[in-house]
Amino acid sequence: MKGNERREHILKLLSDCQAPLSGTALARQVGCSRQVVVQDIALLRASNIDIISTNEGYLLPEKMKVSRVFKVRHDESKIGQELELIIDRGGIVKDIFVYHKSYGVLKADINVKSRLDIKNYIDDIKSGKSKPLSDITSGYHYHTVFADNDDILDMIQEELWEQGFLAKLQPYEPVDFGV
Repeated sequence: MKGNERREHILKLLSDCQAPLSGTALARQVGCSRQVVVQDIALLRASNIDIISTNEGYLLPEKMKVSRVFKVRHDESKIGQELELIIDRGGIVKDIFVYHKSYGVLKADINVKSRLDIKNYIDDIKSGKSKPLSDITSGYHYHTVFADNDDILDMIQEELWEQGFLAKLQPYEPVDFGV
């Protein structure tokens, strides 16, 4: 199977599945190595196809039927608490981004779906010399969160509000953030 055919087949498999597919499972189904699948996923992403990586495998965002952007604020010590609140209620945190008045939108995909993902994310931040992206905006940042339905997103929003994480949009902030 040629590269383009294999990538199309990978996309079809991801479209047809209801749960994340591991790189090993995809490799077995398309007849190549797991490393080739990883490279194919990178090429698909480079061609603007959104694929979420989780500790269980790959998933297309449309498998999560709805999404919402939440503006939140907290310091570095609350990262785990905020992410746990979201994933424990059925959300997947696709990204973190900030809106900086001078630099515009700065974004990074984090694809947090489990407590293990949260631990790894926090460990990565602590192990480097870098600070969280939200530090450049005094703790204000945004997450795109995917879920199976709006009720889940409503519950997440309510809990974020009750726990003091949710922040109001300011007049200078763009509404859609181009994400």
